[in-house]
Amino acid sequence: MRILSIQSSVAYGHVGNSAATFPLQRLGHEVWPVVTVHFSNHTGYGQWRGPVLDPADVREVIAGIEDRGVLGTADAVLTGYQGSPGVAEVVLDTVARVRELNPAAVYCCDPVLGDVGRGFFVLPGIPALMRDTVVPTADIVTPNLFELAYLAGDGPDPDTATPADVSTPEAILAAVQRVRSLGPRTVLVTSVETAGIGADEIGMLAVDDSGAYLVTTPKLDISVNGLGDVTAALFLAHLPDGIDTALARVASSVFAILKGTVDAGSREILLVQAQQQIASPAGEFAVSKLG
Repeated sequence: MRILSIQSSVAYGHVGNSAATFPLQRLGHEVWPVVTVHFSNHTGYGQWRGPVLDPADVREVIAGIEDRGVLGTADAVLTGYQGSPGVAEVVLDTVARVRELNPAAVYCCDPVLGDVGRGFFVLPGIPALMRDTVVPTADIVTPNLFELAYLAGDGPDPDTATPADVSTPEAILAAVQRVRSLGPRTVLVTSVETAGIGADEIGMLAVDDSGAYLVTTPKLDISVNGLGDVTAALFLAHLPDGIDTALARVASSVFAILKGTVDAGSREILLVQAQQQIASPAGEFAVSKLG
């Protein structure tokens, strides 16, 4: 595939395009990374340096790709954190233009909004913009459980919105179907910890027109940045081989990355060290079809 990836970038560590590009390339895909920020490191450290690109500059870079006559050869657009309405507008315009040039192209959106224990960490207005405008445009979305609850819930303001019930696998499936009714046909839910999943396990649930599929892996005691960016990229890369196959491969690669990171005691996910498990995932975790 040829993938236009519009995300953040860091010089040190792995988040955004700095997390997504290498795994995609290791799998043999051509990636065109367009950066929205270029920081020294991810913001989880509390301190960082570097510029936030003006949306007009992001638009110019994409226009330059089109000037080369290749924008219409993109098979997919991939996005993660969208820090401002201006960036979201550039993304939506770009997706529309790519689809105009290549109707077969797909848009994979990681709707980064927040997480359990942290709440929302995006600017005011971004959650509603993501749910009401960006997500309905996507073909594939990859929310975590917290984000799914908001996207499938009621009320635009995250401070007063009523999140959807995601306390059981059945409730999660109902929330996924509500998100699918907005537009995306394929939904991958990450960080699934609910009744029906062991206390020492964590799951991922994937749904498309063929059905719903669940995989669980051992839960590791670690909290790192960038893993969602890797997960979305890998899922997009493997999806042409079938949603159940994609889920199995993603679970295997992501667990290997996390296990290596835990064993090394690293603050950053160790992508390069896990490249063999990315290129040739073992598929050791069983995928079950629900229903």
